[in-house]
Amino acid sequence: MEIRWLEDFIALARTRHFSRAADEQNVTQPTFSRRIKLLEEEMGVTLINRQTLPLSLTPAGEEFLTLCEQVTEGVRLTRDRVREINAGQKRRIMVAAPQSLLGQFLPEWLASTGWQERIQPYLRATGWVASDYFQALKRGECDLAICYWPLDRCDLDIDTSDCRYRVIGHERLIPVTGVDEQSRPRALLPGSQQQPIPWLAYPKRGLLGSAVKAHLARLPESSYLTAQSENLYAAGIKELVLLGYGMSWLPERNVTAELQQGSLVRAGDRHWDVPMELRLYRHQAQHHAELDSFWSELTPLRT
Repeated sequence: MEIRWLEDFIALARTRHFSRAADEQNVTQPTFSRRIKLLEEEMGVTLINRQTLPLSLTPAGEEFLTLCEQVTEGVRLTRDRVREINAGQKRRIMVAAPQSLLGQFLPEWLASTGWQERIQPYLRATGWVASDYFQALKRGECDLAICYWPLDRCDLDIDTSDCRYRVIGHERLIPVTGVDEQSRPRALLPGSQQQPIPWLAYPKRGLLGSAVKAHLARLPESSYLTAQSENLYAAGIKELVLLGYGMSWLPERNVTAELQQGSLVRAGDRHWDVPMELRLYRHQAQHHAELDSFWSELTPLRT
């Protein structure tokens, strides 16, 4: 039995005429009559009294009509709900963010916006460098991108001319190091020519690496560092720092717990800190209702 047979029967019960009911259902009368006959055969009873003019329903037909109306209404409501769910999924906003922001900042920021259920982290982005975010925005691969951005001048080979941004937070990259058996810092800036400090660096073409390099170049004193490795992930660098392999600049909110516990300490005072903004970018050519609504609801960050 098919749902359209039930809809045919409702149309026939309403019009009491095979030709008019067939027209309403956009089928030929022979096809329509055949469906009604199949329906009666399926139910095993006569539903239509064809001897009256206009047609009438048999007692079984009257009872069956009630069932048809209930079933078709249930199907209609379910279909509408499924479409709403599907449309809601399609409208979810995809936001790309580096791995270091997924644990602390992103959940808190989403809670502050009230859009937790409508914004979905784009996990493919965790392995990207900064330029990848803007290329993905241009392609429409994601709707929004959260990036660290240096407050001070930094030469970045990134074209952001087609994008707009809002500042949604602030961060500092702070120099940290592990401690020895006496809880003393394993490394202290600026180091020396004789004993350069082992440095766990970010990739040179990455935004954080460029920001640290530019900040060091602006300082009046020289620093003596020797790069031990390059790692895109702040979490990976933190693990190596904890194991004693060197020092690095890490986002402050990502090392707060370790600083409080004493497993990490500062490798230098605040003038070594690299001030950063957290910027939310979107491409100006990409639009859909949910994205535009969210963007218009964003309130300026209070500083």
